[in-house]
Amino acid sequence: MQLGTVVGSANGTLKHASLQGRKMLVVQPQGADGRLDGMPLVAVDGVGAGPGQSVMLSSDGRAARALLGDVVTPVRWTIVGIQDA
Repeated sequence: MQLGTVVGSANGTLKHASLQGRKMLVVQPQGADGRLDGMPLVAVDGVGAGPGQSVMLSSDGRAARALLGDVVTPVRWTIVGIQDA
């Protein structure tokens, strides 16, 4: 699990079949101290997150399969929760 902040969205004119109809967001990871940690990444949204929200990310393949169905997919990061204020 990793915390991050949604900083934008990503669109693709050509997507893998497992991503059709899915929202992809650009997320800036945060370290344990809340500071920025690394480069932004693209994650598939499974919870309806929006810009500026602090989200929980997972790089576990099971989270991607639970969100997208049991299909072969190139997805690495999924948004699995929104942090309460």
